[in-house]
Amino acid sequence: MELTRQTAEQALQEASKTNPGPWIDHVHYVAQACENIAARCKNLSSEQAYLYGLLHDIGRYAGVSSEKHLIDGYRYCMERGWEKAAQICISHAFMIQDINTSIGEFDVSVEDYLFMKDFVANAVYDDYDRLVQLCDSLALPTGFCLLEKRFVDVTIRYGVHPATIDRWKKVLEIKAMFEKQIGCSIYDLLPGVVENSFL
Repeated sequence: MELTRQTAEQALQEASKTNPGPWIDHVHYVAQACENIAARCKNLSSEQAYLYGLLHDIGRYAGVSSEKHLIDGYRYCMERGWEKAAQICISHAFMIQDINTSIGEFDVSVEDYLFMKDFVANAVYDDYDRLVQLCDSLALPTGFCLLEKRFVDVTIRYGVHPATIDRWKKVLEIKAMFEKQIGCSIYDLLPGVVENSFL
């Protein structure tokens, strides 16, 4: 099945019926942020970036879960031949390529855990992986926000983990990398970020 905006939106619409929730609005904002930033990058397609942002949490279709949604999303996309989107379903949660930097619970089988551990360690990240990692930290279900607001939002929900600070540092490093490419602040490309950050 070809990955297009239509097939991706249809997938998300179906997922919203099996597991409705604020994650649907979140992924739309992530997709828009990916599209806006990629449009200023010479080596990225804004359309592809949008699709990867939209599908990064598609594994949530299977219901409320922690890290299980990563492998559920991977399998969902692989079944449809969307290999890069499948990788990003897992890679978006691991800006540091080490399974031990997870902030969630591994509500998966031992076999799935070992698969994910190996996958994360050996995945070859490109700027699409990094862009979704960044934009995932720029979007609340209510709109775009400062990275620091999203950091706190996630930490309140998941708690503080040994890798929390290193994860923040990595996202800030990715932010700086993209800002060098686009020649401006990423926040210049996120409509309503000021208003939504200071609500």
